[in-house]
Amino acid sequence: MYAIVRAGGRQEKVAVGDVLTVDRVAGAPGDDVRFTPLLLVDGATVTSDSDALSKLVVAGEIVGDLRGPKIRILKYRNKTGYKKRQGHRSNLTQVKITKIGE
Repeated sequence: MYAIVRAGGRQEKVAVGDVLTVDRVAGAPGDDVRFTPLLLVDGATVTSDSDALSKLVVAGEIVGDLRGPKIRILKYRNKTGYKKRQGHRSNLTQVKITKIGE
């Protein structure tokens, strides 16, 4: 059994026991998180009806926080002496999926 959930503006395929890396979620390690299911596949049965999916829960537990890789941004204009350097690291959270169902 697996589900497609919306997490952090993206869609992720999850099953029970998977560890998912999403954008930072408020909470401490051990707290529960719920995701919105978009699709549920259980063997040969595929559920995509919004009324049926509203009754289902995809729950997870926060494992910990981490930071993504450093992204270096360099802006340069030729013959003007303009250079600008900037860096960015995303704040991420790891979530372990604990339950898919009602």
